[in-house]
Amino acid sequence: MKFSIDWLKDHLETEATLAEITEALTAIGLEIEGVEDPAERLAGFTVAHVLTAEKHPDADKLQVLTVDTGEGDPLQVVCGAPNARAGMKGVLGQPGAVVPSNGMELRKSAIRGVESNGMMCSVRELELGDEHDGIIELPQDAPVGAGFADYHGTSPLIDVAITPNRPDCMGVYGIARDLAAAGLGTLKPIKQPAFEASGACPVEIRTDDPEGCPAFYGRVIKGVTNGPSPDWLQQRLKSAGQRPISLLVDLTNYLMLAFGRPAHAYDLSKLTGAVIARRAKAGEQVLALNEKTYTLDDSMVVIADDAEVHDIAGIMGGENSGVQDSTTDVLLEIAYFDPARIGVTGRKLGLASDARTRFERGVDPAFLQEGLDLLTGLIVELAGGTASEAVQAGAPPSEPKVVAFDTGLTARLGGVEVPTQEQKRILESLDFTVDANWNVICPLRRHDIEGAPDLVEEVVRIHGLGEVESVALPRIDGVARPTATAEQQLERKLRRAAAGSGLDEAITWSFISAEDADAVGGGHWSLDNPISEDMKVMRPSLLPGLLSAVRRDIARGGSSIRLFEIGRRYLADGEAPSLAFVLAGNREERGWQHGKALAFDAYDAKAKVLELLEAAGAPVANLMVMGEAGDFYHPGQSATLRLGPKNRIASFGAVHPKTLQYFDIDVPVVAGGIHLDALPKRKGSQGAKSFARPTYAPPALQSVTRDFAFLVPADLAAADVVRAVKGADKANITDARVFDVFAGEGVGEGKKSIAIEVVLQPREKSFKDAELKEISDAIVAAAAKQGAELRG
Repeated sequence: MKFSIDWLKDHLETEATLAEITEALTAIGLEIEGVEDPAERLAGFTVAHVLTAEKHPDADKLQVLTVDTGEGDPLQVVCGAPNARAGMKGVLGQPGAVVPSNGMELRKSAIRGVESNGMMCSVRELELGDEHDGIIELPQDAPVGAGFADYHGTSPLIDVAITPNRPDCMGVYGIARDLAAAGLGTLKPIKQPAFEASGACPVEIRTDDPEGCPAFYGRVIKGVTNGPSPDWLQQRLKSAGQRPISLLVDLTNYLMLAFGRPAHAYDLSKLTGAVIARRAKAGEQVLALNEKTYTLDDSMVVIADDAEVHDIAGIMGGENSGVQDSTTDVLLEIAYFDPARIGVTGRKLGLASDARTRFERGVDPAFLQEGLDLLTGLIVELAGGTASEAVQAGAPPSEPKVVAFDTGLTARLGGVEVPTQEQKRILESLDFTVDANWNVICPLRRHDIEGAPDLVEEVVRIHGLGEVESVALPRIDGVARPTATAEQQLERKLRRAAAGSGLDEAITWSFISAEDADAVGGGHWSLDNPISEDMKVMRPSLLPGLLSAVRRDIARGGSSIRLFEIGRRYLADGEAPSLAFVLAGNREERGWQHGKALAFDAYDAKAKVLELLEAAGAPVANLMVMGEAGDFYHPGQSATLRLGPKNRIASFGAVHPKTLQYFDIDVPVVAGGIHLDALPKRKGSQGAKSFARPTYAPPALQSVTRDFAFLVPADLAAADVVRAVKGADKANITDARVFDVFAGEGVGEGKKSIAIEVVLQPREKSFKDAELKEISDAIVAAAAKQGAELRG
């Protein structure tokens, strides 16, 4: 929420500096998001007096001005404004000044052959408004040579982040109240402009939905004159980032921004019959002020007359009944709406507004009549007209919360000693009422107060969070125990292993677009009210984020990209911790050893997956290579690793060309993923989870190697043969690996040759020939069960 120091001082009597105010805001829990001083943007712009104005010798629409800046000789300035003339006073931007509207630095230059020393400025160029038909005209008593920022009276702007539990600070007055309680000044009473109500309200006002709209107040003002707002009002709205529209609209916005109380003004001539707060009828439509048409359902509260819906209650008014410059009679509306209902309606319609933000957090139920009178008084004072009596339909919540408070709780929970009388002063300065028994009556606007701990928070933040001393947490004697869970330890281990293997860690968004999710099979969870359509679906895979990172890296000249991420996938049955990696571009850059650059392939992805599984302690030797890696993988260059047919723990392979095309990637990419929740838990000797390595004892006898060549079906995975060979004699076979695969001449159609080296380790004595033959026969028999035939 933005506001100017001048606006704050409308409600707070204080001599505090800007630095003191921002420091106090931070100290009481109102976070400063930014501070801006408009005077800095107007540096180099001064009040100047035009002495002469002559026609440009080479341009019909330009004039050559002689300008007095109050210092030294007059300057020559070329100007194209139609209102530029001798004798006027305006704003001169001298060389070196930067124009706020476009960032252009002014300098001495020649315009159509005539030297110009700066620029006479318009309202738009200095971002003081939208007028740009001519240059700024200042009163004749404006001091020549004075800095325009000083003359204009710019005020520093403060941007404060208001947390959802503090709707009472969604207006400048609420912030002033907190600062006054903190001792930074005195809170000024709200000034109520005087007016006289005359006659009953000519329009019936009622609420037919007491749950959604418990209270609906209003009155009619006839004979108003709408038009531009006075300068002080425009300046207040601009400091909050609002664009002044017209006096009537600006006053309703002022009430909301100054006091946190949204209100609405209807053009009375556009209303028919009674004005009612009611439930919408399913399928009803309304054209809102943002010029969009919304279809409503019967859970939503609306403001309607006998003819149509005019207002999405608590969120946005309708275009058809909005006030115009020609409006002379208005109906004012101030209501209290159920916060939960406003929030649901806003999310269903995807509609956000300043009013919705305040209503769904909770406005002050006690400020309805006072707010209506304040708005009425301002309109009558500035726009004229005659006000009717007010109509009060329904009643807002009026039962305050009473909290029994123990002042000793402040020290026990807050960690700071605050004298009892000071605690009472703080609470009363925030409009709490404290009786002799310390029963605290909470103001109705403080929806966040639920019990005594909340009162402790109020006391401590106003007393000063900086007064709370730092105290170390108690520690158990002895050696500190590890706090990381087994899952966290596994993730840390894999993160180190992946980084150590040459991968760079990426951290991508957990939310992706629906299109990105569809590219990897579709998402299961979507947000009803995402911050953008690109972050609507909770990711079903880590791959979209990594492929997007690959695309960006390639666009910036990357040729060999190796990324990994450890995070959560969001599946139909919940979260799934996972590791994913991508290898894109060149595995080896071109060089004298191999000539052209070598791209990554599916075997690189498989090797990386196995390396990481080994680091995780998975039983790599027992893994089965199977298909069905996923539609986003290339069907002929991908596979899964499983412990049994159903327990899929990893996948790897080349990314499908269609997936790469969707992500606009034109280089080969291979990827892999590990399902961390599917990895078997390792157990120690006592059954405790452990990744400790077994004690290494070198064998006493030298190992023996034997080579076997098998003819196997071309579609048989070599890993299946190796697994069968290892299992032929687990007591003596310690390892087996493929060292050659051949298909072609000499090998039958539909066959391939696989050569396997088998390592045999004798235990207590060396192998005899008969023992070696027995082991070899067992290996051949085990391979035969997989369809392998020993080559002759």
